[in-house]
Amino acid sequence: MRLKLKEVRERLLVTQAELAERTGIAEATISRLENGIQTPRISTARKLAEALSVLPEELIVWGAEEDEEIKKAAA
Repeated sequence: MRLKLKEVRERLLVTQAELAERTGIAEATISRLENGIQTPRISTARKLAEALSVLPEELIVWGAEEDEEIKKAAA
């Protein structure tokens, strides 16, 4: 599972530090999640979504969208 965390966070004008404060998740962990270095647990995705006032589904990259991002990264 991959998240669109950075995209959503920046759209909502929230910094990593603010999100860390709202969630209790370390800022370094948020950075690793945004960069795809770490895979989030479902509970973490829910906590992040709640802190950003979005549905968890809005943070998750799904199926064809994920495939397209993989193709772009490989190009």
